[in-house]
Parts: sequence; structure tokens; C-alpha cells
Amino acid sequence: MERRLAAIVCADVAGYSRMMGADEEGTHAIFKAHRSAIYPIILNHGGRLVKNTGDGFLLEFPSVVGALQSSIEIQTLMVERNSQLPVDRLMQFRLGLHMGDVIADEDEVFGDGVNIAVRLESVAVPGGVAISGKAYQEASKHLHVPLIDAGSRRFKNIEEAVSVWTWDPSRTETRDKALHEKPNLPAQYRTAIVGVLPFVNLSDRAEEYFSDGLTEDLIQALSLQSFFRVLSRNATFSFKGKNLSTRLIAREIDATYLIQGSVRRAGHKIRVAVELIAPESGEQIWASRYDSDIGDLFAMQDELTTSLSAAIAPEIFRAEASAPARASADPTAWDRFLKGLSHYYRHTKTDFEASIDLFRQAIVLDPSLSIARAYLGTIMVQGVQYGWLKSTRELWTEAMSLAESSVRLDPRSSFAFGLLSYMHAMEGNHDVAMEAAKRAVSLNPYEMGARGILGLCHFSCGEHEQAIELFSTAVQRGNSDPRFRWAALLAFAHYMLGQYDASLSWAREAMYLTPNHLQVLAIRAATLAQMGRAEEAAKATEVLLNGFPTLTVERHLRNFRWKNPADIARYREGLLKAGVPLSKLSLAEATSKRSA
Repeated sequence: MERRLAAIVCADVAGYSRMMGADEEGTHAIFKAHRSAIYPIILNHGGRLVKNTGDGFLLEFPSVVGALQSSIEIQTLMVERNSQLPVDRLMQFRLGLHMGDVIADEDEVFGDGVNIAVRLESVAVPGGVAISGKAYQEASKHLHVPLIDAGSRRFKNIEEAVSVWTWDPSRTETRDKALHEKPNLPAQYRTAIVGVLPFVNLSDRAEEYFSDGLTEDLIQALSLQSFFRVLSRNATFSFKGKNLSTRLIAREIDATYLIQGSVRRAGHKIRVAVELIAPESGEQIWASRYDSDIGDLFAMQDELTTSLSAAIAPEIFRAEASAPARASADPTAWDRFLKGLSHYYRHTKTDFEASIDLFRQAIVLDPSLSIARAYLGTIMVQGVQYGWLKSTRELWTEAMSLAESSVRLDPRSSFAFGLLSYMHAMEGNHDVAMEAAKRAVSLNPYEMGARGILGLCHFSCGEHEQAIELFSTAVQRGNSDPRFRWAALLAFAHYMLGQYDASLSWAREAMYLTPNHLQVLAIRAATLAQMGRAEEAAKATEVLLNGFPTLTVERHLRNFRWKNPADIARYREGLLKAGVPLSKLSLAEATSKRSA
């Protein structure tokens, strides 16, 4: 156990018991959705989740300023989220914040510092924040937040009276300039949200990749439409095989409409049954069945998308009704691609290798299959980042060629333009990268991956605040697609702004997903060093060099072509402070010392 000074935030939901009594499953689903949306805000300010408490949660922050900023941003986001919900589904958090001495035992925290935060939460107004006088005095030195003096309070089991200050969103006409302010979303972001549930495979289990791939393809087709938002594959595939009502699923993922269906395949014949439903009422809006040869699969998907668009047009303003045509006319090439996709989503080294082989086979069989090229380029780059593939000039040249050819073959693909933008950013072609990223966003403004890539362009140009805003939006809006990992980039962006607590929080988050990610291990070591935590930095560097024994600062920095030399200098400084060898010579000396 250890004692430390920390800022503690305690949260609960006002009226949670009443809401659970009226609709237990629906209330729990809404609570989980809100909790997922606010989690990136917590990490952005260097916080961590200590524990969930049924109707709330307990947070720890190293800085009271970060705790207060996070609390107000959480409540501001909740105002926006509640504005889009019916009255009976509104959910308001009460937050209590205190700074004090706590006892840390493994991942738990105890003591009066925690107890006071819990008591303060009980006096906060729904949607508001109650902060102790001690925390207010410290935070007010750095922030000018419109707080109201609520006097002193005596709380049960707390010996001394506690001075209380409160923040109430209903009394705040404008957000404070010191806080992160999100721009108003354009009207199209308020439109219907469509979720495509995993199609049920009615054939042999070995054919399941086909039903999963067909679902993925439908999501891809719908996502290229510009007049409604389609949830990512991972947002809906978490419900695969679960016997849940469509109403409960829709509430958990905030979907206005759901598409569900089944696939039966025999040889080169396929039967697909699909229905569009309004989950809140359970009404079946549209349904159809398709019997065709596998060679007609793409035409069938185009027809399905057109029909779906027409069915929901009264709700979301009908626009273009046709889906993009698919490039491949060879079912065997498409089979190879779908099998590669099924391996890719397992995200292991062995499956990555299988995916690369299958994507290459698909491209050989049908060189015009743009999406296979985009996925192959993506997986090659990710393989390098995860330490599963060796970074060579030949690999990066091939990845760039795949990105360019993918855009040329399918100029309407936001995914392809996003990959092209990424490759140019990595090469230091900042203007070209920015242009391609903006093109990706314009092709599909609902694709959070495209917005994240735009954030990468801002980051590589040294515009880190804009980058953090875009990365955070990509994370907040549920983009868990394995093609895009934003935690590592958020760690770098916060590092460049000197926000080391937040950088460390995001580095930890990234390590949960990819524990051997070279850049994540490196930024964690550099961050700890800049924070003055020399012993932890040394241990982090040891882990880094055990995984990448030939790594040196000079070799590592050759891979970064950031526009601002000061960014390179800041990163270099942190790596050297952490004990990463500068060059081959110092690496040999360090290795010799470790061996001695």
C-alpha cells in the first residue's frame, strides 16, 4: 500500500433506481452506452477508472485541473447526448470532486479523500458538479470556471465541515474558453443511425466467413452513402450469437434502424433473406429474399442498398439511392478476400500472415479488386507497428503502390483515400496527405476512420490540439474498427503538448490492445522520463529493448517525418532521458553493460 495525493471524482446517475424499476434492461443498456462515450474524455485528462459502482463509477486523476476539466466536459457531452433522446430515456450524472490524500492498494483507492468525493456527489445537482473548497482553490489558479459558492456542509463520518462549490450547466450560457470546446456538428450528424447485425449462417460452420463477409460488405456499401450514418462492424458484431431483443440492441448502440438477415449457400447458389426494422416499435418496415448465382452477389448488394435507402427516405431525406458497384466479377477472388477479412479481424500474428496471403491471392485473381488492395496495404503497415513484420523500404514502397492503385480503381472509397493520406503523411508529404484526408472525409463524413486520418495529418504538421479533437471524436463515436487504432496517436499528441498524464493514460490503453506495439512502448518510456519517474522509465525502456533489441534513437527517428523539428526534438529528448541508446555504438555499450 502507498499514500499519495490525488483528485477523486465520484459519479452516480440521478433517479437510477426509478429508471431500473421502469425498464431494467433498457436503463442498463443506456448507461453502458453513455459510459463508453465519456471514457475517452477521462483518458484525455490523464484519469483512470478505479471501479464501476452499479449506477456510477469512481475515477482517479493525478491533477485536480484535469479532474475538473474532465468532469465539466463529461457533463457537457451528456447534455448533447440527452438532447437526442426521448424524455423517458434521459440520464443525468451527478459528479463529486475532491483533492486529498488517498491510500492506494493495487488498483483500489481508499481514505477520506475518496469519502469526501462520495459525499460531494450526493449534493451535486443532476447534470452538475460539486467540488470541495480545497480542490477549488488549487484548480482556480489555472482555470476560470464559473463555479458557485454553495457554503459549507457537514457530511456523515467526516469530522470537519467541507466548503462546497458547484457547477450547474443550466446556469452556464457559454463554455469556458479554457476547456476543450467541440464544434457544433452539422445537421447530417443528427440523422438516422443504421446498424447491420451479423447475418445468420444457415449453412455449414465452415461457410460462416461468407455470412460475416457479406455483412461486412453491406456495411461497407451503406457507409459510402452520404445521407445516413452506419455503425461500424465491431459495434454490431459484439451481439453475434446473443439472444437479445432488437430493442435492447438498438438502445445499446443508439441505432434508429436495424438490418438483420440470414445466408444459405450451396455451391455457387446463394439465398439471402433480409429485413429492415424499427427496433423501438418492432415494426418490420421492409423485407425481401434473394435467390441468385454467386456471380450476381454484387448486383444483389446494390439492389439491397437502393431498396433500403428508399424505405427509410421519409426519415432521413432521400438522396442518392444506389450503392457503389463492386469491382470484382470473380467469385473465387471474392472468396479469397472474405477469408482474408475473417482472419484479419482475429488480429493475431498468424492470422495477419494468413490474411496477407489471401489478399494477395484475391488481387492476383482479380487485379481490379480495390478493397483487397486497401486492406493489404493497411495490414502491412499495422504488421510493422505491432512488430510482426520487418520494416523495409520495399514494404513501404509496396504499401504506397497499393494505396495509389486502390484510389485509382475506386475513386469513391473513403477507406482508400484514408490509406493514401496515411502513407503520404508517413513519407512527409504533408500537403498531399492533408488533401487526401479531406477527400476521404468528404466521401463519407460519417466514417470516423477518415476523421482520425485527418487528425493524423494535423498531428504530423504539429497541430496537436486539432489532432486530439479529431482522434477523440473518432474514439468517442464508437469506432472500434481494427483498421484504426487511435490510442497510440493520442498518446503522442498529448506528449507533444506536454500533457504527460494524458499521454501515459492513452499509452496504457494502447498497450491493452497491442502490448508489443513498438511506438506505444517507446512513447510510454519517453513520457515516464519526461515526468521525472526515472525508475519506471528505465523499466519501460528495458521492456522496449527486450522486444526490439536493435532499436536506437537514431534508427527509430528515421521513421518519423514530422513537419515541426521541435516535435522531433521533444520526442528525442524523452527517449534519451529514458535510456534508449542513441546509436549503434551506444547500443553495443548498453548491451555490454547488461551482459556484465
